[in-house]
Amino acid sequence: MIASPASADVYTLGEGPVWDPVRQRLLWVDIVAGAVHEGRLDGERIDVTGSHRFDSTVGAVAVSAEGELIVAERITLTRVGLDGSRTTLAQVRTRGRLNDGAVDPAGRFLIGSLGQVGQEVLARLDETGITYLDTDLTLSNGLAWIDGRLYSVDTGSGIVWVRDYDTGLRREAFRITEGLPDGMCADADGTLWIANWGLGRVERRTTSGDLLALVETGAPHTTSACFAGPDLDILVITTATQELSEPGPLDGRLFTARVGVRGLPAPYWRS
Repeated sequence: MIASPASADVYTLGEGPVWDPVRQRLLWVDIVAGAVHEGRLDGERIDVTGSHRFDSTVGAVAVSAEGELIVAERITLTRVGLDGSRTTLAQVRTRGRLNDGAVDPAGRFLIGSLGQVGQEVLARLDETGITYLDTDLTLSNGLAWIDGRLYSVDTGSGIVWVRDYDTGLRREAFRITEGLPDGMCADADGTLWIANWGLGRVERRTTSGDLLALVETGAPHTTSACFAGPDLDILVITTATQELSEPGPLDGRLFTARVGVRGLPAPYWRS
C-alpha cells in the first residue's frame, strides 16, 4: 500500500502524531525545530492551524480532555494551558534529550530518551513525580498498549519489549532486523503499526512480530504514525529530512493512508 503526501510543509524531524477527538485536531512535533504543530484533516489532507515554539528540542506532545498540552522539552515536561501559559511539571534524568512519549490507560504520561547508548530511560509522570521504568535503553521510542500490556520500542537494539503493565516485568516480544523501528501505535484489531526509519514505511505486525502489511511512504526516514479522523480510520504518518544529504520532494512531509482498520483512541492525559 502507498501512502499519500498530506502536507505541503516539510519538517526536519517530524514525529509523535496524536489525534485529539474532542477538538478534531491533529498534534505533532518537529523535534529539532522545537515546535508543536496543530492541524485539521480536510479529507486526507492536513492543514496546519497553529504552532507552539520552544527554545529547546521537543520530543513529544500529549493532550488532556480539557485541551491542555503536556510537552516534552529537552529534559523538561511542560504544561501548556488553554491561555498559552507554560508551567514546568518535572525534569527527567537523562544525559541526552527526551524523545517519544504517550499517555497510558490511566492518563499518565510516559516519555523516553536518547543520547547515551545503553543508559537511556523510559519514565512515567504521575501525581508523585517521575518513576523510571527502564534505565538501560539504547534509544527509547514508540509506545502502545494492547490488552493491558505495554509494548515499547528500543530503536538501537531493534527490540520491541512487552510487559504486563501492572507488574512491570519486561520481556522481548520480537526483534526487527531490517531498518530501525521508530514510533508506533495500535489498532482495534490488536496489532501494531511500527514506523521504520531507513526503509520508508510503516509495518503492521502482530504482537509476536509477524509482518502483516506494509504502508510505503517513499520517504526513507519514516518516524511515527497514529490513527486519526472521526472514525479513527486514517493512518497519519510523520517523516524527516534529518540525516539525508539530499532530501527528496517527499522527505519531511506528513502522509495519510486508509488501511482498512480502525485505531485505538489515545487516552487523554490526566493533567
